[in-house]
Amino acid sequence: GGEVLSSPTVADGIVYIGGQDKNLYAVDTATGAEVWAFETNDRVTSSPTVADGTVYVGSTDHNLYAVDTDTGAEEWAFETDRMVRSSPTVADGTVYVGSDDGNLYAVDVATGNQEWIFEATGEIGPSPTVVDGTVYVGSDDRNLYAVDANTGTQRWIFNTPRSGNSSP
Repeated sequence: GGEVLSSPTVADGIVYIGGQDKNLYAVDTATGAEVWAFETNDRVTSSPTVADGTVYVGSTDHNLYAVDTDTGAEEWAFETDRMVRSSPTVADGTVYVGSDDGNLYAVDVATGNQEWIFEATGEIGPSPTVVDGTVYVGSDDRNLYAVDANTGTQRWIFNTPRSGNSSP
């Protein structure tokens, strides 16, 4: 299936992992057998996130995908302007993901509709973390951002001496 560049996620006896061959795979943890494969239009370097029967994953084809964990069928796709290397984070009915277009997106988990967009000044490759109504995310503009999870409004910004490529 090609080189694996995403970190695996395990939920309910299934391991989910993306590959260079454009697929998101679901593999049985007990047997190692493929349960299903979901094909995107480019590499899957984002690490999947699983919540409430859906696996969320980004692709370098510019999309965030929501895929049914049982069937591998696409529930929806949300398109950004550049590749999605960031791993999605799900909290309170919203999936948060960064894109190389410099934006942090809040997307409704049920519909795939954008709730809000936050514009950073650099690519957002790291994965966002959500705690107590605040989304924390780093950017290659050397900043750590704290963003209101409900409105997308910046709460504060912290400048680091080097690029913020790790996930908070």
